[in-house]
Amino acid sequence: MRCPHCGNFDDKVIESRTLANGEAIRRRRECNGCGYRFTSYERIEDKQFMVIKRDGRRDPFDRGKIEKGVQRAVEKRPVSQMSIESLVNEIEDAAAIRGKVNHEIDASEIGDLVLEKLAELDQVAYIRFASVYRHFGNLEEFVREIQKIGGTLS
Repeated sequence: MRCPHCGNFDDKVIESRTLANGEAIRRRRECNGCGYRFTSYERIEDKQFMVIKRDGRRDPFDRGKIEKGVQRAVEKRPVSQMSIESLVNEIEDAAAIRGKVNHEIDASEIGDLVLEKLAELDQVAYIRFASVYRHFGNLEEFVREIQKIGGTLS
C-alpha cells in the first residue's frame, strides 16, 4: 500500500477491524518511511449496491457522498475525524443490511440514517443536515425540527 504522505510502499498494519458483517476490513497502517498513519479498506467485490434517487434513477452507492455531507454538517463543530469515520461506517453498514436483498436502497432511507446518527452525535450538525436534506424554506420549519429533537427556544 502506497503512503499518501510520502509515496513509500513500505508500511505496517497497526490494527484491523471487520466491518459490514464481515464483508469488509478496515486497516490502520503506519508508513515505515515517514511514520504517517492512514486507513485502508478491503471489500468483497459483489454485485453493485445501488441507490434509488427521488426521480427513479439508480446510481451506484458512494460512501464518499455520505462522508462529504457529514463533513459539511459538522464543519467547525467539536467532532473528531474518528467520530465522523465511525458514523459513516455505521451508516454504510446499516444501508447494506437494509438493501441486502435486492442490492439497492432508497436515497431517502440513507438520508434518514444520516439524520438518525447525526442526532446522536451533534444536534447542530443534525439541524444543518436536516435543513438541506428536507429543504427548509422558512424559520418555522427550523423551529419545528429543533423542537422535534428536544431543543427549546428561549
